[in-house]
Amino acid sequence: MSPTEQPTVLIVEDEPAQREVLAYNLQAEGFRVSKAENGEEALLLVDEQAPDIIVLDWMLPSVSGIEVCRRLKSRADTRGVPIIMLSARSEEVDRVRGLETGADDYVVKPYSVVELMARVRAQLRRTRPAAVGQRLEFEDILLDAETHKVFRSDKPLKLGPTEFRLLSTFMEKPGRVWSREQLLDRVWGRDIYVDTRTVDVHIGRLRKALCQHGGSDPVRTVRGAGYALG
Repeated sequence: MSPTEQPTVLIVEDEPAQREVLAYNLQAEGFRVSKAENGEEALLLVDEQAPDIIVLDWMLPSVSGIEVCRRLKSRADTRGVPIIMLSARSEEVDRVRGLETGADDYVVKPYSVVELMARVRAQLRRTRPAAVGQRLEFEDILLDAETHKVFRSDKPLKLGPTEFRLLSTFMEKPGRVWSREQLLDRVWGRDIYVDTRTVDVHIGRLRKALCQHGGSDPVRTVRGAGYALG
């Protein structure tokens, strides 16, 4: 994965040793990592830039993990971010409470780091399939994220790396309208300054690449909002 393709994992854990072990293992797997040591800090980080997935400890100082989960799942802009809840509470009633609050998965401490990594990847296969090497299909377009190849009507297409990342972003959520700013964050990276007009240039290149063997343009311009696939 190139840096701009790496999904971002937010670790919310008040125990420094646990937090660093998780961060080390996630970074070794190729993920970008941000860290918070309490619920308030986690909510601030999510407001600044929503991560692709959150690994959230239940027992946190100030705002509890269960309350962080409840707040994020009640908001339209963060409802779709997967949350894996970590807890020393192993009783069924606690697991049910965590899941009913909106957590997408629930892992009991002490846990296997290998198993947790697998659960992170499983959640991302649902929300960021291209980022974990999945094949994506939309109408007559096939994108193979593992081999970085794209086909349309079984004919190979030549795409530059930026156009490939743009297409994979669109194909993960067909029909969703992406603003230029959102595409800059996802495709170019959150720490890189690029003029929003650059997005228009690369959208033009993507359209040309998708139609190099004929066929209609599948990329839709939504006036005042951005771009969408289909």
